[in-house]
Amino acid sequence: MTIGDHTETVQIDYDPRHISYDDLLAVFWNSHDPSGRAWSRQYMNAIFFHDERQRQTALASKETQARTGGQAVHTEVLPVRSFTLAEDYHQKYLLKRRTNLMRELSRLYPEHTDFVNSTAVARINGYVGGYGSKAQLLREIDMLGLSPAARKTLLDLVGERSPQ
Repeated sequence: MTIGDHTETVQIDYDPRHISYDDLLAVFWNSHDPSGRAWSRQYMNAIFFHDERQRQTALASKETQARTGGQAVHTEVLPVRSFTLAEDYHQKYLLKRRTNLMRELSRLYPEHTDFVNSTAVARINGYVGGYGSKAQLLREIDMLGLSPAARKTLLDLVGERSPQ
């Protein structure tokens, strides 16, 4: 693969009993500037759909964005052709720099695939990266499977950046 024939993206696995595709699209539209033109295919703004229902929903949301945003929308709506995970050194990059948390997570997830695919690890990586408040972390910390020491480390780290 050459650098120009792929697009860096995320794939989201979700449970429609807990969040709808429409809600995910709302997060997407609120998370980027759809009026910006990408300077390369690698960094283009796009929604990739898996079926006709997702295609129609994504196109309708794009039309709504264009109508209410007051600017041209350059985000593309395209079919998924394939998805390739990023190289290992990109996986949970920020978390990997926290050796104390990584030691524990390596024990919890000895298989690299389990580590990469873990929702708990993804959430911890997000907190390490500065996403999420201490109040949010307090609501969900019991579900992350951390020891008391790792919980304290994460709470201290998040507490440095956000008010209770």
